[in-house]
Amino acid sequence: MIHFLLFTLRAMKRNASSTKMRFPTTPLTIFNLMTIILTLHPLHTVTASTCRTSCGNIAINYPFGVDDGCGAPQYRHMLNCSTDLFFMTPSGNYKVQSIDYKTKTMVVYDPAMSTCSILQPHHDFIMTDIQSAMMPPSPDTVFALLNCSIDSPVLNHYKNLCFNFSDHSCEELYGACNAFRIFHLVSNSSSPPCCFTSYDTVKYMSMNILDCTHYTTVINTDSLKGLGPSDWVYGIRLSYSMPDAGCERCSQSGGTCGFDTETEGMMCLCSASLNSTRECGKSYMF
Repeated sequence: MIHFLLFTLRAMKRNASSTKMRFPTTPLTIFNLMTIILTLHPLHTVTASTCRTSCGNIAINYPFGVDDGCGAPQYRHMLNCSTDLFFMTPSGNYKVQSIDYKTKTMVVYDPAMSTCSILQPHHDFIMTDIQSAMMPPSPDTVFALLNCSIDSPVLNHYKNLCFNFSDHSCEELYGACNAFRIFHLVSNSSSPPCCFTSYDTVKYMSMNILDCTHYTTVINTDSLKGLGPSDWVYGIRLSYSMPDAGCERCSQSGGTCGFDTETEGMMCLCSASLNSTRECGKSYMF
């Protein structure tokens, strides 16, 4: 925009010289021209004061942001703050239970997911490609596929995708959980198959393809040995990566890391209304 302004001023000067006319270069003329240009092409900016630092009792720090232009652009529009903080995906909004900035993990809970105490309707867990790349479920998050048919891919050609964790079994889920006991009763004999698997399985195959009617997810699986399903921690732990965009330098200078909402280029948000810097106190606009 500034380059366009200077180009326009130079062009007006050349035209004035060629016609032997005097070109007024007073600050008022420049101000009027800038006003016209900025009116037609307003600058899209965000300031540090517009970046909320919490939602409910959860701190919002880089790389996350709940206001557009705050945080890292890779995580743009992933979080929504209403009365609570939610992680937004194509399959629904998942309530954020906690964010641990030291371990770079976020725990979310799917309100439409079955647990040991409640059976929910058929449901898929779907993330966008960038979400899967930037913050996939952690290795200690296990997906339990329930009430699968004998023709399920994970019981035949892809049976290597199933595993046991902490010495727990499918039979234990059907026997110990009130919500899942119905599968045992309906089968009239042995319990229907189930499968403990990783996120990659449900990432590439929907519940319809897997031919399983329900699923649940369990976290902290390494510490669940000897604990029954009623004492398991249900939810999804996401491990996020930290984009390297010079945010540490910005933070040390007193700024807040953000980005330009049009170009998604990194910006250090300071107290000024216009931020085009890498750190507060130093400008690289021109």
